[in-house]
This record gives sequence, C-alpha cells and structure tokens, in this order.
Amino acid sequence: MEIAVRVDSSSLIGSGHVMRCLTLAQRYRNEGHNVTFVCRDLEGNLADLVNKQGFQLHMLSAALEDDTLTGYAKWLTVTQERDAAETIALMQKMGRVGRIVVDSYAIDETWEKLVRPYTNEIFVIDDLANRKHDCDILLDQNFYLNKDDRYKGLVPVHCKLLLGPEHALLREEFYQAKEKMKPRDGKLHNILVFYGGADATNETSKAIEALSLLKSNGELQNVNITVVVGGSNLRNESISNHCLKEDFKYLCQVNNMAELMAEADLMLGAGGTTTWERCFLSLPAIVTAVAENQFHICDDCATAGIIHYLGQWNKVTIYDICEAVRKFTNSEMSISMQKKMSQLFS
Repeated sequence: MEIAVRVDSSSLIGSGHVMRCLTLAQRYRNEGHNVTFVCRDLEGNLADLVNKQGFQLHMLSAALEDDTLTGYAKWLTVTQERDAAETIALMQKMGRVGRIVVDSYAIDETWEKLVRPYTNEIFVIDDLANRKHDCDILLDQNFYLNKDDRYKGLVPVHCKLLLGPEHALLREEFYQAKEKMKPRDGKLHNILVFYGGADATNETSKAIEALSLLKSNGELQNVNITVVVGGSNLRNESISNHCLKEDFKYLCQVNNMAELMAEADLMLGAGGTTTWERCFLSLPAIVTAVAENQFHICDDCATAGIIHYLGQWNKVTIYDICEAVRKFTNSEMSISMQKKMSQLFS
C-alpha cells in the first residue's frame, strides 16, 4: 500500500511530530508498505533525518509570512486550501494512496475533506482535541483524566479512536532498552537533560545553570550529568560551551535516546512526546511545559503522580529546578513515581 505522511518540523514547531511519524513509518515499512513524507521546507526542519532513514521525501515550498494566518495556522505558512492542493498534486503522482497520515495542529476537517477523494483512509495524530476532523482513525497518545470524552463531536461516528499512552508511538529501541535495563534504586547517579529537538524557550540553559549551582554547593557529588540537544536547537554552540565549562556531557541529535533514558535516574525535560518514552522506561522527571498544548497534559500527569511538574516555562526559575532536584534525593519519591508510571503500560 502507498502511504503518505503529511507532517512538518521547524525551530518553531519542534521535532516531536516528525519523530513520532518516523516511528509509525518504520512500522509501515516493516509491514511492506511504501511510505512517502510530505513536509514544508521550514527553517530548522528534519528533512536530513527523514532522508537518512531511507524514506521518500517531497518538500513543499515555504511561503512568506501571511498576516491573515493566526495561531497554529501560521505553522503551515499557507492556507489549508493551498496546502491541500499541493499535497494532492504530489499524491496523484504516487498512484492511489491507501492511507494518509496527518500530524499537524494547523490542519483540520477543512484540509481533510479536500484530500478525502484522493485516499482510502485518513489517519490523524492529534493532542489538542480543539477542532473537528474528517478522519477514519485518530491517535492521541497522551494521558488525560477525561480522555474518553475529549473527542466527542469532533470526529465522525465511524472514526476509530486510539487514546492513551498504551498507544504511544515508541521506537523499537525503547522496547529493547526496557528488556535490558537494570532496576533503579531510587538514588541519583545519572541525570539526563533534554527539552526537545528545538527547545525554543531555552530551558536547557536554565537547567544547566540550576545543576551547576547545585554542583557548586556540593549537593550533586558523584552525579553524572548528560545534556542532549536536537540539531534544530539554535543555541547549540553556547550550550556546548556551557557544558564544557561545567564538565557536563554534551550530545547533539542522538540516535540512542532510549539507552540514555534507561541509564538515567532522573530527567529534566518538557511535556512533549518524550513524556511517554520516559514513562515507558519508568524514568522520573522534572517537567516544564514549553508550549500551550502541554499545559493540560502536564496538569493531569502531575495529578496522577507520573511527573513532577514545575509549571509554564515563563514562570519557572533556576531556583525552582534546584528545589525540585533536591526532592529527588529522597529515594521514596523516585520509587513511588516509577511505580505509577509502570502501571500506565501494564
């Protein structure tokens, strides 16, 4: 079957949408399907990574800023109608597309109804539940206390809903890492820092400053600290220099994130797609919401006790991070969180 994937990445959008679509595309390829990515050529995109993984890729030209577009609609840089027309033109060259996967907060039923005649099935990946979709399958892998009610009235009655972390798109490396990983003892030996591929709000630097302060106070003796950034992070050089100064390990655009998570005892990160990778490996985390779409997820995850939530990025200080890390020197807190995370996937 021919499968098309419409997804974007950029310094603004981040890398999470493309990363989870790559995971899904790999599964499709293993089943014998042909997968083609359709992405817009935005600054800081992951086109090289898509190519590196051996998938066909068609790039749509980015447009000049359109003042008529607001909110998430700006992510496309064009109207949904134009984006759909450009996507359809590419789909027609592929032959009959059996399924199109759509992962974009800027796309809704307007786009999907235009594309509908050119495919057998529309598969939407969403997190927001804030707009209507004309789709046959919808995946929302996030944890919400009201997950069963969120999409009522937003999808057709025939739509198959895949809701919750049990449907999380996890790369094979995470299953392998889970089989091999040793049980954590609740003590801090290794801390991992990763705030997503782009980290547009620069939480990484804030975390480095906080951990540096704790180190200078003698509070993290014999604790190894690893800082990971994505290739689309515009501050890579300054972060690398900061890590070198503090004797922290610095890594860019890694392909062994599961291994790094399995080795860590605590992670400082954002509330995006890595949440379910952390939870799958029962890795305790101190989390900052770095985008509006993460606020609700983080609130519910904190209520369930599966993350330690600091709040929104513009309200979190280095001292908040310091205080949170201190709490995880208490092994009981770490062990309790690990137990709750493991129950998500049981």
